[in-house]
Amino acid sequence: MPKINGNEIRPGNILEHNGGLWAAVKVDHVKPGKGGAFAQVELKNLRNGSKLNERFRSADKVERVRLEQRDQQFLFETDGMLTFMDSETYDQIALPADLLGERRPFLQDGMTVQIEYYGEEALNVSLPQKVTCKIVETEPVVKGQTAANSFKPATLDNGVRVMVPPFVGQDEDIVVNTETMEYSERA
Repeated sequence: MPKINGNEIRPGNILEHNGGLWAAVKVDHVKPGKGGAFAQVELKNLRNGSKLNERFRSADKVERVRLEQRDQQFLFETDGMLTFMDSETYDQIALPADLLGERRPFLQDGMTVQIEYYGEEALNVSLPQKVTCKIVETEPVVKGQTAANSFKPATLDNGVRVMVPPFVGQDEDIVVNTETMEYSERA
């Protein structure tokens, strides 16, 4: 594993720290008036989701971990476990549904996702950035409402509520950004 200095930590880096795997969420470089500079790093544990704030001086060495990313296809869900299949080796893996959190409704049958592995341990599931969904319920268009940049609530076919522009109607397909969970464009 490559070791990096404490001041080289960037958001998104995966670090091995205190015997656990942590993702750097936020990094602030601080130069106090007295004493040496340090990086104030907000870490998130990849195994249990706990958070930690840690200070790293430039002389501190931390191990940076590289995770292997594999494309896998979603097959089905049973008893809160999601089953994925490796498209090259056809190996199947079952992961807990809460790994996706609030993005779970956007997972569709046959969708290809990216799973990050540390050795043989699956740590994270990344959905495609944009997913197409159908609007099942929204308010009708009101004439003259398009003058201001306004949005109206809409319910998607997966049960998620998003805000959409007034010109988007019921039974239309829209593209939703899975990272921000917001309307992106018409499909």
